Amino acid sequence: MAQYRGIIVRMQSGFFWVDTPQGQVICRLRGRLKKGPRLGDVASIGDWVKVTPLPDGSGVIEEVEPRMRSLSRRAPTPQGEYEQIIIANPDQAVLVFACAQPEPRLGMLDRYLVICEKQAIPPLILVNKIDLLGLEKAQQIFELYHKLDYPLLYLSAKNGYGLDELRQHLRGKVSVFTGPSGVGKSTILKQLLPAWDREVAEVRRRVHKGRHTTVVREMHPLPEGGYVADTPGLKALALWDIQPEELDGYFVEMRDRVQKCAFSDCTHLQEPGCAIRQAVEKGEIHPLRYQSYLRLRFEEEESQDKV
Repeated sequence: MAQYRGIIVRMQSGFFWVDTPQGQVICRLRGRLKKGPRLGDVASIGDWVKVTPLPDGSGVIEEVEPRMRSLSRRAPTPQGEYEQIIIANPDQAVLVFACAQPEPRLGMLDRYLVICEKQAIPPLILVNKIDLLGLEKAQQIFELYHKLDYPLLYLSAKNGYGLDELRQHLRGKVSVFTGPSGVGKSTILKQLLPAWDREVAEVRRRVHKGRHTTVVREMHPLPEGGYVADTPGLKALALWDIQPEELDGYFVEMRDRVQKCAFSDCTHLQEPGCAIRQAVEKGEIHPLRYQSYLRLRFEEEESQDKV
């Protein structure tokens, strides 16, 4: 029987919506793909697959092609650690943070950037809700990332500021939107996608914590070409397949300085002759980024000890 090649654009409850040249097909995984121990998701949105069509119009996924890259997080299960694939094969990760309501958690942004560096996914930092603080104050909060040459785009989904520039960044690419809950991802997507009809939840005013509005992972075709992926808001993002001692290599301002440390196994905490700490003292590495590195390193060491 003929097989079609397609890309998974939606997944929910064991069903996969696959875009193929012959149209969209709702599929299940072939049983043999689910057999044996698994350390991560067999298939996810963004995966290229081969599908056998069935007489009723549905299909069966026969093969999942090797991934070029993925955005993933570590999810604990009763059987052990599990790699949850947020999206496979993205061209870029749009890291959405608000400059206020909720207050930006720059340590979480650093987690995303480490994963982007590890997986070689080009990031775009998208700062939303600048109507609440003004552009100048928003730029002051995120200026340290501009100095690291990360691309930043400032946006107000409420009044449309920055939307045209965002469309140019998305044109012809597979882009994943991700970030904490309540930062306005769904509101932004509603502006980008004419057919978007999802209910957008408001941020709870008293505690300023976002509600999760997305319950499935999916990609949507853009009018200008390309796809955008809508993912659940993540309250926690654990690193995957990153050893504590290699973490400094994924902080762009640290990777070239590590070799100058007096000790090859320097933790950059208290060893003499540490080039990283010297750079922090000279103002060459931002203290917030240094604190993020230490927090992530020792969180990873603690998790390794529990394995």
